[in-house]
Amino acid sequence: MNIVTPISRVTEVAPLAAAGADEFYCGILPREWVDSFKTANANRRIFGNLDNYADLDAAVALAHAGGGRMSLVLNAQHYTAEQVLALVDVARRFRDLGGDALIVADIGLIMALAEALPGYRLHLSSVASCRNGEAARLYQSLGIRRVILPRDVSIAEAAAMAAAVPEIEFEVFILNDGCVFEEGVCHTIHLPGKLGGPICLDNYETRYYRRDGRAMNEDEERRLRDNEVAYKKWLWYRFSNGFSLTPEGLPWGPCGLCAIPALRAAGIAAIKIAGREGATARKLASLGLVRRTLDRALADGGAADVAEFARGLRKSPEHCATGHMCYYPEVVTGKP
Repeated sequence: MNIVTPISRVTEVAPLAAAGADEFYCGILPREWVDSFKTANANRRIFGNLDNYADLDAAVALAHAGGGRMSLVLNAQHYTAEQVLALVDVARRFRDLGGDALIVADIGLIMALAEALPGYRLHLSSVASCRNGEAARLYQSLGIRRVILPRDVSIAEAAAMAAAVPEIEFEVFILNDGCVFEEGVCHTIHLPGKLGGPICLDNYETRYYRRDGRAMNEDEERRLRDNEVAYKKWLWYRFSNGFSLTPEGLPWGPCGLCAIPALRAAGIAAIKIAGREGATARKLASLGLVRRTLDRALADGGAADVAEFARGLRKSPEHCATGHMCYYPEVVTGKP
């Protein structure tokens, strides 16, 4: 089981490799892309990208020097025909630099890449929302060799897909950056807070009315208020506990560490740390959590032992107990 780690700076590759990353992924936003298309949609994230091919070349070389692999993210939901042609050129340049794989969501781009770069390794982005074995087999027929599953796929669902299509690899999220909505059908962008933030973080002022025109009673009003409080609490957890850090500098937020033994048993090939745009220190701290927990599991630690170990690393029993911070809450709640 490989740990897949994000980078957005060349200087991050060597320390992350030394800390135990097996694979890396990055985006690129070349100046010519912005000049040609007047947009920053070369991939799903506007921020956290390399901005030139010299840096991309250096990142690939450093990943290989550390024994790892580098993938390039080209995963917006859709592109124009002109953008697809431009991305085929980006992909070809990445391949010629020694890059190992492309992470893609747009089915038109997948087909164009398979035709232009036959046999080159393609990974399906979680943005494509592949949720069952038949969909995975379809993407396999188009040249996909790994499927990155959406954030809210359960362990049982992931295991069923891996068993149904054993010819390809499956990758799942393990740490950082939740998504409130289904990311594959979300057409907003990840704006920073000073520009308004993601739409899913908007706090709307709400008022409630009964459809039959009668006045609401005290119990109905209380239940609605309690529901709003519960929703905002859940939202806070999904967005990394307010994007805060522990006193030790470890990231809060969505986590699947306790599920590593179950994911290994399910045949999952890789576990992904999210957050390309994050600070280097956050990436290193995140990798440390995942590496130590995976090593515990690889040392034949049982599921209960690994879960206890992981929760000890996080030092937040009050947060873990809610299940709200979990990618795979069934491990905590026992409910599928």
